[in-house]
Amino acid sequence: MNDHISIDPTICHGQACIKGTRIPVHQILGMLANGDTIEELLEEYPSLKREDILACLYYAAVLAEEQVTPVEAFEA
Repeated sequence: MNDHISIDPTICHGQACIKGTRIPVHQILGMLANGDTIEELLEEYPSLKREDILACLYYAAVLAEEQVTPVEAFEA
């Protein structure tokens, strides 16, 4: 993951980005969540590699494992 994701306080306000770009990880995750495919993202962002997108998914998985929050907390 460290080969593909960087966090630099001088780039995108310190948000996690794909290394060497100003593309935030949350943007890639949001597009995947909205139904975009990896292939579509690779077409839309020619500087990205499949490994970059998979690193975004792994980054999200690591963050999701960090804290356990009961599902009831999200119900309205």
